[in-house]
Amino acid sequence: MDIILTVIKGDITKVEADAIVNAANTSLLGGSGVDGAIHRAGGKDILEDCQKIRNKQGKCKIGEAVITTGGNLPAKFVIHAVGPVWSNGTKNETELLTSAYTNSLNLAIQNNIETIAFPNISTGIYKFPKKEAAIIAINTVNSFEDNLNIIKEIIFVCYDDENYTIYNNILKK
Repeated sequence: MDIILTVIKGDITKVEADAIVNAANTSLLGGSGVDGAIHRAGGKDILEDCQKIRNKQGKCKIGEAVITTGGNLPAKFVIHAVGPVWSNGTKNETELLTSAYTNSLNLAIQNNIETIAFPNISTGIYKFPKKEAAIIAINTVNSFEDNLNIIKEIIFVCYDDENYTIYNNILKK
């Protein structure tokens, strides 16, 4: 079965999907950018779930992902994926970003999620080059596709015009 890949420009906190992915930091306690927006829009239930996870396992490692309620969001779940900070490709950033997407998809499957929305992980304050990050995201999803019999649609939610154009150009090829 083919998965529908969609690219939209907009606010991930308003996307109607079974799960949205948060470009989280290792603390899981909210921050700036997408992370702060999701925590603000989703309300205290998301933070409380994150605190329970931290109490159980500690911080979330780079490349890993955890799942919480969607709180007040249209999405039922939030998958918090920690992407790498860009260090000119010297600290396994490509592998870590791939891992963040892979671990998010694994959590989606484990939780019977049919629609999942991804932001442009690590491309904001973490400064991962946008085109390289988009290629990693799309290639990871495409290479994972054989294992995605539960997931029906993956939505890439781009906050800015630059990412939106990059994703559309890559997907048209």
